[in-house]
Amino acid sequence: MTRQSSDDALPALFRRPGFLLRHSHQISVAVFVEACAAYDVTPGQYGVLALLQAEPGIDQQTLARRIGLDASTTGGIVSRLAERGLIDRRVGASDRRARVLELSEAGRKLFAAVGPAVAAAQRRLLAPFTAAEREQLLSLLERLVQAHAAFALTREREPRRKRMPGIRVSRSVKK
Repeated sequence: MTRQSSDDALPALFRRPGFLLRHSHQISVAVFVEACAAYDVTPGQYGVLALLQAEPGIDQQTLARRIGLDASTTGGIVSRLAERGLIDRRVGASDRRARVLELSEAGRKLFAAVGPAVAAAQRRLLAPFTAAEREQLLSLLERLVQAHAAFALTREREPRRKRMPGIRVSRSVKK
């Protein structure tokens, strides 16, 4: 087996889809945080606010699935937003274990106020592309997400409980 030179290895790394997607996500978050700094809201918090604006009264587990986050991360975001008085939590009527969520008046005001900053962040992030390229990029990313939905916590399916066929998971690492 021949060893790849460092001159060859780095370009190969930098062209890997996972590397490019992760790096793009870092840039996206930085652009969002800068644009929305005056509102003290993160991309995850904005996602929760947006979903509760669109679907008031959903429970916390459904919220987590819909935005594609695990229950623990979603719980932290919900707690921080509740501490700021931006969302209201109450016990579910049909399931007393469930927490039903809605935007508070302050949450609705913040969501409306931050909207132009979010739009500006999206424009800035996609500025290097023509309108046609922006549409193509978004369509390709949507297709990628839909094609691999089995690996994500999304609205299309329940969280995966079983191992996927053909994938072996070892509980211990052998050296």
